[in-house]
Amino acid sequence: CTCNPNNFFIFHELMYSTYMLKNKILSFILFALITYSASVIGSIATIEFKEPWYSLLSKPTFNPPSWIFAPVWTTLYLMMTIAVWNFWHSKNRDMNTVYIYFIHLIFNTTWSIVFFVFHKLIVALIVLFILISLITVLLFRFRRVNMISFYMMIPYLLWCCFALILNLNLILLN
Repeated sequence: CTCNPNNFFIFHELMYSTYMLKNKILSFILFALITYSASVIGSIATIEFKEPWYSLLSKPTFNPPSWIFAPVWTTLYLMMTIAVWNFWHSKNRDMNTVYIYFIHLIFNTTWSIVFFVFHKLIVALIVLFILISLITVLLFRFRRVNMISFYMMIPYLLWCCFALILNLNLILLN
């Protein structure tokens, strides 16, 4: 029997690569489910309680049309998923950052509930301040470990800052 020892290593490497690919796919699906669950809860709150209350508010001239929010948020949630997933598969990842990511999703969802369900604009503004603070912490923590994760979160931070300006203007105008 002539067994080539290299065959074992090739087989082992192939099996390990297959396992890692499955691990990456499963972890992406898991992070996407968790991240988009925040989106679903926020969307339900928005759809069920937005009207007629929101239409009756005085809005600033730079308020975007309603149709823009769904594609923007869908894109941002995808970028957030990619950011945390990339971080998760980095060599120097730490679980505290992942926990902060999950906590920030709670505040992300809370804003929609406070704003659209309870119509509490000032409380929603406070929630946005906390959310933006958590996103900023995530940016710094991602930057130390994975620059792709860092860059993927910047549009989200900017959009939330824009949301803060809109929220503040709604308070001032109403």
